[in-house]
Amino acid sequence: MAKRRATKQVFENIEVLDAGAKGKTIAKAPDGKVIFIPNAVPGDVVDIQTFKKRKAYYEGKATVFHKLSDKRTEPVCDHFGTCGGCKWQDMAYEHQLFYKQKEVTNNLIRIGHVELPEVTPILASKKQYFYRNKMEFSFSDSRWLTLEEVQSTEDIENRNALGFHIPGMWDKILDVKKCHLQDDPSNAIRNAVKTFSIENDLAFFNTRNQTGLLRTMMIRTSSTGDIMVMIQFFKEDKAKRELLLDYIAVTFPEITSLQYVINGKGNDTIYDQDVICYKGTDHIFEEMEGLKFKINAKSFYQTNSDQAFELYKITRDFAGLTGNELVYDLYTGTGTIAQFVAKNASKVIGVESVPDAITAAKENAKLNQISNVAFYVGDMKQVFNSEFIQAHGQPDVIITDPPRDGMHKDVVQQILDIAPKKVVYVSCNSATQARDLSLMDAMYKVTKTQAVDMFPQTFHVENVVLLELRSSLL
Repeated sequence: MAKRRATKQVFENIEVLDAGAKGKTIAKAPDGKVIFIPNAVPGDVVDIQTFKKRKAYYEGKATVFHKLSDKRTEPVCDHFGTCGGCKWQDMAYEHQLFYKQKEVTNNLIRIGHVELPEVTPILASKKQYFYRNKMEFSFSDSRWLTLEEVQSTEDIENRNALGFHIPGMWDKILDVKKCHLQDDPSNAIRNAVKTFSIENDLAFFNTRNQTGLLRTMMIRTSSTGDIMVMIQFFKEDKAKRELLLDYIAVTFPEITSLQYVINGKGNDTIYDQDVICYKGTDHIFEEMEGLKFKINAKSFYQTNSDQAFELYKITRDFAGLTGNELVYDLYTGTGTIAQFVAKNASKVIGVESVPDAITAAKENAKLNQISNVAFYVGDMKQVFNSEFIQAHGQPDVIITDPPRDGMHKDVVQQILDIAPKKVVYVSCNSATQARDLSLMDAMYKVTKTQAVDMFPQTFHVENVVLLELRSSLL
């Protein structure tokens, strides 16, 4: 039954049927169209207020819950529902895994149109909370207000916040009291910095007006026990900057690396900024299977250290190296996978577009005394060409771990032209992975696939696929 409200509609007593892409759940309207809902769990029976209508679907929000799903669990975080970081915290973990596995399999079949082997069950994360090694928080002098605060007649004097952006609102920050994603002392550091800054009149940033002093704070922790804190200031104010940094250093002596950035540009990205070490070292270390990786403020490193280890072991296992192979590691980043598989290969060639990442990869290889790796920088579709292959050799195995957009079609074509016996494709987006696999299906057969849950409480999932050259082409 549907009630009309202007151009919007209310659908009553609708069962939520499934979970879809980007964390939204799926129901069906009486007219047969799909409804995408951000705030329900499969199995809920709800009334849905639509706010967008398209030819094939609606978007809406559950407003009344008539029956709660048995797949539900009680969210542990007070910020759940407002913060956009853990959209599935109200769904029991075993069901999160089910829907992640289902999404990966559906994408490979429906988008990739590939024949799959028996699907190996998704690898669960041993830690369901406090698993992230990196968090970034934003300062704001105009924090997000609750509905009760908006409706209140009282003046709200303190609008300062240190937390996360409200989803879809670039200038609104949710003040976070406790985040369940990063282990101690992350929450203690963030809360202490906020309190000290308010007490000492350090101005929080205003994104719209581009005013204030305190812009962002990054906290990195590592499996070795190292801690990095980096404060981003909008402008230089030596006295106030040193006041805050000295307070952090004294209050949290366990911090290994205390750094800062002065960033007066329109956005808060730091990749084009100078990072200055205030106390301690300008880096921390991660360790994996005896290998050490030097991490600086700009470094990319998988944000779930424990699951990264599992992901890399699967990648190495899929590659099936015997010690004689030449391996190409495309989109190598800081060379973690390349170095992780190097002991099982004759040589590994890593290619990456970010110069700083390649510099870090070379430093880490030297640190780990790995001599059978080489790293090259440049745009993948331009560097990875026939001349590159002639210079460095025909690879036996290619490992590729591209960004969310997947591989450029020219890179896919180059892999097909090279025709290595094996391709191990690591992906954080199974939809674009499936698209690329469809382009390779005539030459390669998918012989293994393994989903890995790197980010519990979210809809994100990694997937590793082994492609082997079809027997007719060997």
